Amino acid sequence: MKRFWIAFLCAVVVVVGLVWLRTVQTAAKKAAHPDPSTLPVQVSTAVATRTDVPLTVDGIGTVQALNTVNIHPMVDGPLVEIRFREGQDVKAGDVLARIDPRTYQASFDQAVAKLAQDQANLENAKRDLVRYEKLAKNQYTTAQQADTQRSTVAQDEAITRQDQAQIDSARTNLSYTTIRAPVAGRTGIRQVDLGNIVHSTDTTPITVVTTVKPIAVVFTLPQQTLPDVTAAIEDDRASGGPSVVALPQNGDSSAHDVLGRGNVLVLDNEVDPNTGTIKLKAIFPNPGLRLWPGAFVNVRLSLRVDHGVVTVPIASVQRGPQGAYVYTVNPDNTVSRHPITVARQTEDVAIVSTGLTQGQVVVSDGASRLTDGSHIHALQPSAPTAASG
Repeated sequence: MKRFWIAFLCAVVVVVGLVWLRTVQTAAKKAAHPDPSTLPVQVSTAVATRTDVPLTVDGIGTVQALNTVNIHPMVDGPLVEIRFREGQDVKAGDVLARIDPRTYQASFDQAVAKLAQDQANLENAKRDLVRYEKLAKNQYTTAQQADTQRSTVAQDEAITRQDQAQIDSARTNLSYTTIRAPVAGRTGIRQVDLGNIVHSTDTTPITVVTTVKPIAVVFTLPQQTLPDVTAAIEDDRASGGPSVVALPQNGDSSAHDVLGRGNVLVLDNEVDPNTGTIKLKAIFPNPGLRLWPGAFVNVRLSLRVDHGVVTVPIASVQRGPQGAYVYTVNPDNTVSRHPITVARQTEDVAIVSTGLTQGQVVVSDGASRLTDGSHIHALQPSAPTAASG
């Protein structure tokens, strides 16, 4: 009997030792390989800030010369002089070319001589009229003869006016032999060479002058933007119109990539029913000639600025069945789920109208691994940057 109890106690000791050993091993294993669900989630955070955010809309536009003038001759004749270089900047009134003026000079001189002849006849008729009127008054001649002379004077006056019109016409034709730039701009490639006989009916221009400083951009926007666009035009009318930025089609909004800055000149007076778009025209000073007629550009139109709005990075905003929400960071390094209302968003930030206040810390990266009350290991918070949108 004594041996039985000794064996029983030994068995109990062995079992207790095995249980203790298994417990120690399990604890050591958990310490070496902890459950991931119990570890804090590493996330990035940002601070909700109050800032000014511009409202912009983007469209695609085509660069157009402010003026495009085809230089055609107004009279016929040999082209005796070319006074411009291809690609030259010219001012309004600069001489571009000359047509042989001799024929038109002769016509002008002939008209001047004809006027002098008819003016002499008119003066003689006036003197005769004075004599006839005196004779008719003293009844030395008939009143009919005086009236006839008065009609002769009127006819001669009409002839001199006709002669003056001929002189004006001849002077105009003579002035057309000197071809001048009607607008300031840049000449294109010369289409007609020196020595050719040109005609007023020619369809090929001598050259084309385009105004590239300033220059225009015509662009389209969806018709849904019409209320904001018209409001912006009315608000900014005194300052020259809403501001516009031209960007290359493969570029971004960085300062070095901006092709030009200008203002809206006009909003077209109808919506295109085929495309559902509105058309606008903007003017750019174009001092560096980075905008060139015919090029396609991206256009960013500034409509207004929302002042003092609360913003967070776009990545902070999560979407669920009940709408948008963010995870805010608590002092004990846990997170809470907060529903928010997003007024609008830009390329970088979301404008929060309700649900957040300035200074609250939100999770900006890693929110997909969180639930309400999760423990986190937060990186250094960063403030969002307001961007155009």
